[in-house]
Amino acid sequence: MSLADLPRLAIDALIDAVIDREGGYVNHPADRGGPTRWGVTEAVARAQGYAGPMRDLPRAESATIYRRIYWLRPAFDRVAARAPRIAAELFDTGVNMGTAIATGFLQRALNALNRTARDYPDIAVDRAIGPRTLSALDGFLKARGKGGETVLLRAMEALQGERYIALAERRPSQEAFLYGWLANRIGGG
Repeated sequence: MSLADLPRLAIDALIDAVIDREGGYVNHPADRGGPTRWGVTEAVARAQGYAGPMRDLPRAESATIYRRIYWLRPAFDRVAARAPRIAAELFDTGVNMGTAIATGFLQRALNALNRTARDYPDIAVDRAIGPRTLSALDGFLKARGKGGETVLLRAMEALQGERYIALAERRPSQEAFLYGWLANRIGGG
C-alpha cells in the first residue's frame, strides 16, 4: 500500500460505516427524504441515474454515490489532507443534512474561533469549500496546534446538535429521529 492509497482507504471506511449505520431499505412515514436504501434517498439515487426499485439499489452503487456526491463534489477530500477528523465529520453530517449545511458549520466555527481575525481573516459562510475556507482551516490548525482539530470538531458538532433539536422543535414528527441523531451522529457516534 502506498501513501497515495491512504485517502481512498479512509473514505472507503467512512462510506462503509455510513452504509452499515443507515442499513437497508427504509421508508419511514415521518422521514421527509422518502424511501432510502443504504441511506441514499430516492431523489439522490434518481439524480445519479439509478432507475430501479429503491429496495434493490446495490450497495456498491450507493458507495459510488457517496464518494461522488458527499466526498469529492464538496471537496471534503481536500479537507481530509489537512484535518482527517474534520473531513470525516463533514462527510457524515453532509450525508445526514446536506453537504452545504455541513460546510456552513465548518465555516461558522472557523470564523468564531479566529480570535477576531487575528489568526486568519473571516471567510464568507457560502457553504462551499474553496481556497479561502481551506486557507482559514490551515490558519486555524497552525494557530491552535495539535488540539485544534478536536476543538473545531466539537464546535461543528455543537452546531449540528443545535440544528437537530431545532428541527424536532419545529416539526414534532422529527422527534422520532432525534434520539438516534444525537446518539449516532454527535461525538463520533
